[in-house]
Amino acid sequence: MQEKAHTHAGDALAAARRRMPMTELPDVVVEGDEGPTPLLDLFGDHDQLILYKHMWHGGQPMEAQCEGCTLTVWDATYLDSRGIAFAVLFEGPWAEARELRDLMGYPVPCYSVHDVDDPVLGTGFGEFLFLLRHGGKPYLTYAVTGRGTEAMMSSVQLIDRTVHGRGERWEDSPPAGPRTTARAGGGARTGGRRRSGAGPA
Repeated sequence: MQEKAHTHAGDALAAARRRMPMTELPDVVVEGDEGPTPLLDLFGDHDQLILYKHMWHGGQPMEAQCEGCTLTVWDATYLDSRGIAFAVLFEGPWAEARELRDLMGYPVPCYSVHDVDDPVLGTGFGEFLFLLRHGGKPYLTYAVTGRGTEAMMSSVQLIDRTVHGRGERWEDSPPAGPRTTARAGGGARTGGRRRSGAGPA
């Protein structure tokens, strides 16, 4: 019964999100493989666009970059089939963003907003933005950060359903349960991702 109530509460919350007011955004120019690119071009043939704003720790090696961010980037083929484009906006300069993208093997379009001066698109990383193109203009319909980004972390959602859970210190588990998460090696690696989930909200 609790599981069903949780699911239905999520449905009601999603319905409320779809009725939130929209905010018009400027058609800023980001940088990617094709050079300077207008934000509207990221929509491609679609009217909806989801952006993930990927953190970048300047001056730090690849293995020291954000664990949570690398866990949220995945193949968005199904989104595309539902008329939704997906792209990643990197906080760092394009040359460094491209290096991390290639190392991690991200299969989605990536861009840098390092030089973008905008309170929505140029700040507050570790965040999902949900955009709509309407009348030739981009609009922000919803944004979420913190543990709200876990919607994209299918592995974390599955781990939450195991008897041991995540093993994080903040987690409510039986007294004899684990309290820490093993993170052998940590960091990024070539040919795949090795990352752990986010902390409490």
